[in-house]
Amino acid sequence: MVNEFSNLKKLDSYLNLLIKHGGSDLHMKAGSIIRIRINGELKKVGDKIFTKNDSVALAQGLAGGDYDRLLEQKSLDFSYALGSDYRFRVNIFLQLDGISFVFRVIPAKIPSIDDLKLPKIIKKISDETMRGLILITGPTGSGKTTTIASMIDRINNKRNSHIITIEDPVEFVFKDDRCIINQRSIGSNCNNFADSLRAALREDPDIIFVGEMRDLETIETALHAAETGHLVLSTLHTIDAKESINRVVSMFEKEEQERIRLSLASVLAATISQRLAISNDGGRRAVVEVLIKNTRIKDMILENRIHEIPDAIQDGKNTYGMQTFDQHLLELYEQGIVSKDEALDKSTNRGDLDIMIKNIIAKKTGGQSKDENLIKLQDV
Repeated sequence: MVNEFSNLKKLDSYLNLLIKHGGSDLHMKAGSIIRIRINGELKKVGDKIFTKNDSVALAQGLAGGDYDRLLEQKSLDFSYALGSDYRFRVNIFLQLDGISFVFRVIPAKIPSIDDLKLPKIIKKISDETMRGLILITGPTGSGKTTTIASMIDRINNKRNSHIITIEDPVEFVFKDDRCIINQRSIGSNCNNFADSLRAALREDPDIIFVGEMRDLETIETALHAAETGHLVLSTLHTIDAKESINRVVSMFEKEEQERIRLSLASVLAATISQRLAISNDGGRRAVVEVLIKNTRIKDMILENRIHEIPDAIQDGKNTYGMQTFDQHLLELYEQGIVSKDEALDKSTNRGDLDIMIKNIIAKKTGGQSKDENLIKLQDV
């Protein structure tokens, strides 16, 4: 008997359901009910179990000739198209009960920086940064790839440049505008990040996007590319600018770290770190920390005073357009976009943000706190 997942039509029906409900991810795990993620929450689709046989049939149908490679490597990344309107980033991986699949929606239209409601400083970074290293950081699912896509699309519309992207897999597909853009997918068009990045340096690029700096060799090659006058964009799974710098430096042996700090202090142009917060309208909103290198931050990197960087970011808000997560959360709260509880939940320093929010409330109420336990001066 032919399994219903063998010809992929059943898969397409679930992907259409995901799109219909505005979801971001489809999860299919052998031995479990299929789920979709909507506004950050996983929801069950019906009550039918996705069996181990279903998972094998779907994996064979999706992977085709790469099925043996899946069994050997235990996981596989690629993209999947649903007609001409929708694409998905796919990860298949082996787990205790069989095979699991995660499909991440890639919007057909590349959203602009304004569409994503990102801070205006990101437009300036995209327009004015001609060389160096820009890091976009955050946990999985925080919107890093979408932010980079919006920046590359803006560059594509404004500059005459050669852009090379090295991705695993290719997600957003760009059409040449003022730029010529060559997109390479690991596995299909090239072997790995480090080798592809080295090759890119011989391909006359102005801008290189490296999907992820996941190993020492890729990091070192990316730093070299930035040192030789290219603009390099890449991602890290780190929570903020301070941790990103620490992560890059700590990847190297102790005797190499001084050299890497010198290189990073020279080439790091900006870091953009993201978290997603639930907005008051039920959607999700990017909360963004932005670091832009200046003399003070350069000295902190050189002198290994990384712990002072959050204060430098906070102090640089008016002069350089930098902002901490908590500064952005305070703005979103003031604008009525996120609740107090959500702002505190996504904050870096919960106590400090709580005090800032209470000060705002006090100003709105004419200096009177809503705290019922506070004794009024006239009552003393």
